[in-house]
Amino acid sequence: MSQDVARPSLADALTERMLDLIRSGGLRAGDRLPSARELSQRFAVTTPTLREALRRLEATGAIQLRHGSGIYVGADLERVVIPNPNVRELEADRLLQLLDARLLIEPPLAGRAARRSRPADIELLRALLDQAGADLGTDEPEAETRLHKANMAFHREVAGVAGNSVLCEVIDSLLSVHASEQRAIQRIFDDRVRDFDEHTAILAAIEAGAERDAESLMRSHLADVKHVIEQRLA
Repeated sequence: MSQDVARPSLADALTERMLDLIRSGGLRAGDRLPSARELSQRFAVTTPTLREALRRLEATGAIQLRHGSGIYVGADLERVVIPNPNVRELEADRLLQLLDARLLIEPPLAGRAARRSRPADIELLRALLDQAGADLGTDEPEAETRLHKANMAFHREVAGVAGNSVLCEVIDSLLSVHASEQRAIQRIFDDRVRDFDEHTAILAAIEAGAERDAESLMRSHLADVKHVIEQRLA
């Protein structure tokens, strides 16, 4: 495979050590952790490395950072499906298996979202696509990051609108656990406009209450991405 792959870093290892600290200490949601300075000294890491690990843990809900107060165990530590923030080496098969999993789960959820959506749901989904659309025409690294986050948030929200909290957690966890794979998929697919247009079509079907169309469009969207990844990693 010619594409660059992400390899485990010090921050990756530190996130697991932080989780071990929480588990071995029997800490529960709301319990306070040592200060950032104490954690940095305890694990013998620099402040930037610690901040990156804390950011990852906060993103998965394992911890909560309260400005001016401290670091606390997050409520999502006890989720039915809990993300493991360790980032593994990326492989072609891993990317395709992730897309296969999403193909099995997300299309029916899009159909359910079309059946259940309310005006507030449509407004939020449209706002996410507006965010993505604003970054289509620039090559700034920050824009690529924002675009990726908006795209992932769109898929998460579609799952949320479907109304099954467990399946919503499954999708959220797939996208969180495999965040590196998702970023790699975006880089390899490398067609922002096509991705945006397909998301827009999915939203239109959901807004229209067209259950079959929403399911079919989500399936075609993910299958399209998978096909491109297969071709470019062959």
